[in-house]
Amino acid sequence: MRNLTLLTDLYELTMGQGYFREKRHEQTAVFDIFFRPNKLITYSVAAGMEQAAEYLENLQFTEDDISYLRGLGLFEEDFLAYLKNLRFTGDVYAVREGEIVFPYEPILTVKAPMVQAQLVETALLTFVNHQTLIASKSSKIVAAAGGGVMEFGLRRAQGADAGVYGARAAVIGGCVSTSNVYAGKLFGIPVSGTMAHSWVMNFPSELEAFRAYARSFPDACLLLVDTYNTLKSGVPHAIEVFKELRAAGHEPKGIRLDSGDLAYLSKEARKMLDAAGFEDAIICASGDLDEYSIRSLKEQGAKIDSWGVGTKLITSADLPALGGVYKLAAVYENGVEIPKIKLSDTTEKITNPSFKEVYRIYDRATDKAIADYIVRAGETVDESKPLELYHPVERWKHITVTNFRARKLLSPLIEGGKRVAPKYSLAEISAYRAGEYARFWEEYTRQDMPHIYKVDLSEKLYELKRTMVQESGKGV
Repeated sequence: MRNLTLLTDLYELTMGQGYFREKRHEQTAVFDIFFRPNKLITYSVAAGMEQAAEYLENLQFTEDDISYLRGLGLFEEDFLAYLKNLRFTGDVYAVREGEIVFPYEPILTVKAPMVQAQLVETALLTFVNHQTLIASKSSKIVAAAGGGVMEFGLRRAQGADAGVYGARAAVIGGCVSTSNVYAGKLFGIPVSGTMAHSWVMNFPSELEAFRAYARSFPDACLLLVDTYNTLKSGVPHAIEVFKELRAAGHEPKGIRLDSGDLAYLSKEARKMLDAAGFEDAIICASGDLDEYSIRSLKEQGAKIDSWGVGTKLITSADLPALGGVYKLAAVYENGVEIPKIKLSDTTEKITNPSFKEVYRIYDRATDKAIADYIVRAGETVDESKPLELYHPVERWKHITVTNFRARKLLSPLIEGGKRVAPKYSLAEISAYRAGEYARFWEEYTRQDMPHIYKVDLSEKLYELKRTMVQESGKGV
């Protein structure tokens, strides 16, 4: 893995020197990563924890890094000497990759000496924000399509890393393959793709182009049929080549549509393929697709079996940033926790203090998720007693839950600077996401006007927050 220790904002280092000078650099601190809601974020799919763990385990300033920092003329030699020997020695608690997560709840918590915890903020946010964003977009596209989505976005990604890790995140969200060969090799993702329009245009005729491709890939022949005229030449020529393949003992894979009225063209193409005896040939569609256009195509009765989604997936076009934040929740003095809170005139921006844990509450009868419950670390949930769940701001809104089970979402990822969480394959992570997604009622995950999933604070945490706000003079 590349050394990404300098993948940080300058103020993390200037604060680090300040903490070092004030002898507060070894004070234990707790920081949470969470995101706030907006009209496009109702739920998200957590991702990026694997890269975060690799980064933390390999945190180390090289001689070249120290030389560069010295050259900035900002840092004192004793602080640079301290950085030279710095390693991450803290603890990290995180949800599992593929977990369905909601606004305000911690999805990754760092408990470490202050300088270390501050230094890693930027990189951790980079990994978690980007990959969670793309995994979430992928999940919504896959839900609209009902499966069969291929990630085709590398050429439109904002850089190589965004394309590579975006492909991984897209598979966590439910995509079945990627066009990105490097990501395929790196993460074991199935790769997919056939030809471009340039292939067809390079031959004297469309038919000759199709025949040439079939000669190279007789058992994986999927032809792009919209270069000239989809229904008058593309599909008829594809059928002609398919018949030749079958006569030679091979079965074609199908056709791809990349432009035009995909609903109409797919329905007409399906009729033509079926009439020619190629009922098993698939129809793949691509071309600026997202969850909205896919849902519309399905509502129009489009006969599309698989979907190649590129730009609007890999860039999360309608929401280009998750907006996750990294906020101080507590510090420790002589082993005693001192909760910290960020205040704001905007209620939604007031943070939740203290070292915390998150429980997901499931109805035992249906095994469906009811709410998430944020508690102070060490609090437990007694499944044998009714649980009162209150709105975290509008406290008059509440429900009483019985016959439930509670599952803790955060678990150790790093302890004492070393990874302790198991490593899962990408297929296992994607399957986990699918299984947990199925435990939410459609009302919470639907595209239009979803119900707001409940994320509640325990009474102890709520009272701590209320008291801290009141003591600040801000009121509640």
